[in-house]
Amino acid sequence: MSQEWAEKELAGIDLGDARLNKRSVTHPTASIPHACNGWAETQAAYRFLAQQGIGWDDILVPHFYCTQQRMQGRPGVLCIQDTTELDFNGQQTEGLGTLSFAAQRGMYLHPTYAVSPEREPLGVLDAWMSVRDASKTASRSLPAGAKESCRWLQGYERLAEQASLLPKTRLVYVADRESDFHDWRDRASALGTPVDWLIRSAHNRKLVGQQEKLWDGFAEVHILGEVRFYLPARKGQKARQVVQRVGALNHILEPIPVGIKASPWLS
Repeated sequence: MSQEWAEKELAGIDLGDARLNKRSVTHPTASIPHACNGWAETQAAYRFLAQQGIGWDDILVPHFYCTQQRMQGRPGVLCIQDTTELDFNGQQTEGLGTLSFAAQRGMYLHPTYAVSPEREPLGVLDAWMSVRDASKTASRSLPAGAKESCRWLQGYERLAEQASLLPKTRLVYVADRESDFHDWRDRASALGTPVDWLIRSAHNRKLVGQQEKLWDGFAEVHILGEVRFYLPARKGQKARQVVQRVGALNHILEPIPVGIKASPWLS
């Protein structure tokens, strides 16, 4: 990410102060000491990061808008969602929480990344941030009683809003198997399924009016594409080559009572 790109991408930023606006695009690819010309500018950069009234989403608003503009007029856009850990390497910085292991300190980031079917990156459309408490049972950034899984539902709702602004562009929600639960798909159906969705199945669900289940019969699926990659060894699992295939079986997909739509790219 070059300085020129950042200036263009964040041209419309409004943080309430012209000095803050300028500071937000200073050498984005360098560390703070290297991005600044001397100690005075370094201190100014840290003051910028310490601003209580400015959030990460305030800084990204212009980029969200630019991403939407790049999507305009395209026949289809893949909107990919997944969760990643921001690991601060055990630091005891205020505001961090636990990650996969108690010794890890950081936060969770769940972005929506827009990509064309030709693999052209268009930018980030939305992001969801959370911090877990030490018990790993709650997130301090969520309302009381809310589940972390709501990030998938909220992600779809944001895309539904985008669909109304991009009537000529077909949006496809793409998500991993962690999103294979009914709540957000019921919500998608209630909204009229303005955005198609494609998820990795985690549960072998029953089909309406049939004895067979979702995964039954997939030995006869029509394979549309294949990708192979090497997966390194990890705890409890040997290194191996992975083969992933994409296929279509419309007579299986059609009866699922959760508003699924078979994309023409998969049929």
